[in-house]
Amino acid sequence: MTAPVPARAGRLDATRCSVTALVRGDSPVATAGPAQRWLLVEQPGPWGRDALTGSRIDPAVTARLAARARAEGVRVLLVRRPGDRAADSGRRWAYADGRPGREGLWWSTRTDDADLVEAPWDGSVGERADRPVYLVCTHGQHDACCALRGRPLAAAMPAPADVWECSHLGGCRFASNVLVLPHGFAYGQVPGDGADLVAAHARGEVALPWLRGRAGLPLPAQAAQQAARERLGLLGIDDLPVRGSRRLAATAAEDADGVERFEVVLGGADGDVVVRVESRPADEAAQLTCRAVHAAHPRTWTALSVSPVR
Repeated sequence: MTAPVPARAGRLDATRCSVTALVRGDSPVATAGPAQRWLLVEQPGPWGRDALTGSRIDPAVTARLAARARAEGVRVLLVRRPGDRAADSGRRWAYADGRPGREGLWWSTRTDDADLVEAPWDGSVGERADRPVYLVCTHGQHDACCALRGRPLAAAMPAPADVWECSHLGGCRFASNVLVLPHGFAYGQVPGDGADLVAAHARGEVALPWLRGRAGLPLPAQAAQQAARERLGLLGIDDLPVRGSRRLAATAAEDADGVERFEVVLGGADGDVVVRVESRPADEAAQLTCRAVHAAHPRTWTALSVSPVR
């Protein structure tokens, strides 16, 4: 199979991963990333392909920062205000915790990059944010679609939303991608100025049409929550907590085809909700990022049943 040829920089043409994903009708359901804790570091551009090592953060600090983040399971994201990417940084940073029951985001200011390594990452320092924070991936050096779609969205999102451009979130083919903290709800293919997404979170709800999932939850749980929200109309950000999950048996033929099925138990408004979901790879391989050297088979999640337990 011939490898896809990347499009020229600066053009949102028919070869771009986000364009081909829309043409194929790729589903963004259950594609949120695994992180549940984040370190946001305000740093004006430019960002290299690896944002942390390709920015103006003290190189003596980046290795220590990356090592600590790996050890503690924290995702480091660079952030900057939309607009002038070369503007002076306020040298702000934040720790965000999206684990259910521990949600919060705390802003601090560093005097030196080394402060990022020495400070506690537990919410014990800084000023707690009193509203959602919207991170729009605009990391064009990682994937051009993120910049070509993300920058206009970040610039257009309505006030008074707390909006930041950010480095690579994942799922480039679903650009524009938005991560809403502290809960960690990931969105893809967000249209227009994102006003409907902002309005939903202002009400304490998810914006279901563009929801990829809640970061940190296992993919079967993300798919189950999506199906239950659609079926039951439960849109609150804390609705349908995950109670448990188990993999269901498959036939030998299904195993050979890569088919997986799961039963997920969620907490509903009037009792538990049991959801059965299925995942299978696409028949055709596809270009999943603009920089992809080889095509891959994306997986698609389907709800088999949603059963409230009375």
